[in-house]
Amino acid sequence: MSREFPIGLTPPDWLVRNLRPQQATPLNWAALARAALGMALPLAVGLAVGQPAYGALASMGALSGVIGDTADAYRMRILNIAVPQLFGAVGVTVGSLVYGQGWLTVAVVTGIALLSGMISTIGAVSSVSGLLLLLNSVIGAGLPLPGAWWLTPVLMTGGGLLVLLLALLAWPLRSGVPERAAVAASYRTVADLLAVSDSGDGEEYDRARHTVTQSLNQSYDLILARRARYRGQSRELTRMLAQLNAITPVVEAAPAVRLAGKPMPPEIPVAVLHIADAIETGYTGPIGLDLPEPHSETGRAVDHALRHVAEVATSPDVDPRGIDDRLGRPAALGIRTARAARNVVLSANSWRYGIRLALCIGIAQALVSLVPVPRSYWVALTITFVLKPDFGSVFSRALLRALGTVAGLVLAATVLTVVPRGWWDVPVMMVLAPLIPALTPRGYGFQTAVITPVILLLSDLLNHQGTALLLPRLLDSLMGCAIALVAGYLLWPESWHTRVGDRLADAVADTAAYVELAFKDGADGTDPAARARMRRRLYRDLSTIRTEFQRALSEPPPTGRRAAAWWPLVVAVERIVDATTAARVRVRHGAPPPARAEVDQVALQLRELAEGVREAETLVAVRTDLTGPPDSVLEPLRQEVAAARAIASPH
Repeated sequence: MSREFPIGLTPPDWLVRNLRPQQATPLNWAALARAALGMALPLAVGLAVGQPAYGALASMGALSGVIGDTADAYRMRILNIAVPQLFGAVGVTVGSLVYGQGWLTVAVVTGIALLSGMISTIGAVSSVSGLLLLLNSVIGAGLPLPGAWWLTPVLMTGGGLLVLLLALLAWPLRSGVPERAAVAASYRTVADLLAVSDSGDGEEYDRARHTVTQSLNQSYDLILARRARYRGQSRELTRMLAQLNAITPVVEAAPAVRLAGKPMPPEIPVAVLHIADAIETGYTGPIGLDLPEPHSETGRAVDHALRHVAEVATSPDVDPRGIDDRLGRPAALGIRTARAARNVVLSANSWRYGIRLALCIGIAQALVSLVPVPRSYWVALTITFVLKPDFGSVFSRALLRALGTVAGLVLAATVLTVVPRGWWDVPVMMVLAPLIPALTPRGYGFQTAVITPVILLLSDLLNHQGTALLLPRLLDSLMGCAIALVAGYLLWPESWHTRVGDRLADAVADTAAYVELAFKDGADGTDPAARARMRRRLYRDLSTIRTEFQRALSEPPPTGRRAAAWWPLVVAVERIVDATTAARVRVRHGAPPPARAEVDQVALQLRELAEGVREAETLVAVRTDLTGPPDSVLEPLRQEVAAARAIASPH
C-alpha cells in the first residue's frame, strides 16, 4: 500500500525547479562527432610521440572549444571558439609566469578575476572569453606545466582551433544554409502561433508567442551580425533580412486574431509553413497561396500580410536601400569594440560583478596559500564556473555544481579504476566527449556530471594519481561552492533581496511610450520603421524579463517567493503589448482610430502602474478608473491595463 510523504518532507518548489532537467533538444550529431574527434585526436597524437602530457593539454584546449561550439552559423563559430581561445592563451601564459610566487600569485589571479568579471558583462562571446581568461590563468598559476613557458598556451590553443577547424569543414558546401534554416524556423514558430491564436488555452498561446519572440531574436542577431561585416553588400543577407521583416506584420496580426475570438482558417498556418519550406530551400519561383476571402479588419490584415510575405520570401532580388533593420543596423566592429570598452569602464554593473568575482577568487587563492589543499586550483575553477552573471542563478549553479560533481565522480571512479592508462584513454575519450554537447542543454548539473570525468582523466595523464584525485576534487568543489555562496551571494543583498520588479517597471514605462507611438500617423512625423523597431525592442526586453523571472523562481525564499508573486504581472504586461499591437493592426485595416484623449488616458495609467511597480515591495490589488467608448479599438487594451492594475498596484 503506497503512502504519501508527510507535508514536512515534501521538497520545496524552488528545489524541484532546480533539479528538473530542462526540455530536451534534438541531438546535434555533427557537434557530437566534432567533440569526439577534437578531444580524442590530441590524446592519440600525444601518445604516438611519447608525450601524453602534451596530448592532455591539447585536449583541455579542445574541451573549451567543444563547450563554445554552440553556434549554427559558420562565421559565429569563428567568434565563439577562436576569440575565447586567444584570451585563454593569455590567461595560461600569465598564470604560469606567477606559478609558485606566493602572494604575488594571489594578487595577479585576483586582478585577472576583476578584469574577467568586467568584460564578461559585455555579451555572449566576451563572457566566454572572460571565463576562459580566468580559468586558464588559474590552471597556469596552480599547476606545474610541462615544457617551456610558451608550449602550454600553444598546445591548448591548438586543441581549441582543431575543434574550430572541424566545425568549419563544411562551410564551403553549406554557406548560408544555417541562416536560411534560422529564418525558416522563425516562420514555423509563427505558423504555430497562428494555429493556437484562437485557442481557449491562454497559456498555450503565451508559450507560442514567447517562442516566436525568442526565434526572431536569434534570427535577427544571426543575420545582423553577418550584415555588420558586409555593410549591406550581400544580396543573400539582404534578402534574408527582408524575409524576417516581412513576417513582422503576420506576427502583429496574431494578437488581433486572438482578441477577435473567431477561428483561424487552417489554410493560414499551412501557407506560412509552405513559405518557410521555400525559404529553407532557397526557392525563388511563384508560390500559389490558397487563402480564404477575408471578411473583417483582422482577416484583411492577415491576408495582406501573407501575400506580402509570399512576394518577398521568393523574390530573387531585394533592393538593400529599402530594407530597414528592425533592431538597428550594427555599427562597424571597431566602433562597437570602443563602445563596449567604454561601457565596461563606466558601468557600475560591470564593476560590481568584477569586484564580486575578484573577492571570491582572492579568498580562494589566499585560503589555499595558507592551508595546504591538494589540487588547490580546483577551488578557484569551481568559483569561476558558478559565479557567472549570464549563466543563471548563483545559488542554483552552486547546488547543481555540487550534485553534478558527485555524480561525475562516480563515473570517474569507474573510468580511473577499470581503464588502464595509455591508449585505452583514447576510445574512452571518444565516448565521454560527445556526452558534453549532448547533455549540456539538459542543465548545468548534467554538464558538470560529464565534464568531471573528462577533466579527471586528463589530469591523471598529467600527474598519474589515478583515483587519488577523486576526494580532492570533491572537497575542492565543495569549498569553491561554499565560497561562491557566501562571498558571492549571501554578502550581496542584490542577489537575494532585490526587488524583482525594477526592470519590469522600465518595460511598463516603455509600453506607455509604445502606446502613444502606435497611434500616431505619418502626419505627426512618425516613422513606421521607428514604430516597428520600438515594438521589436519591447518584445525582446519582455522576453529577457521573462527569462530572468523564470531564473528567479529557482531561488530559495525570499527571492523565489517574490518572483512567483510578480509572475502574473509579467504575463499581463506582455498581453498589454499584444493588445496595443492588435489595435494598431485593426486601425491600419479600416477600424476607426481612437481619440487622442483615449490614448493619453491609457498611457497615463501605464505610467502610474510603472511608478507603482518601481516603488512596491509587495503587490496589492486596487481598482482603476479607466473608461471609454465600448466600441473603440482600445477597449481590449483598457481591459488588459485594468487587469494589470488589479494585479500589481501599491498601497
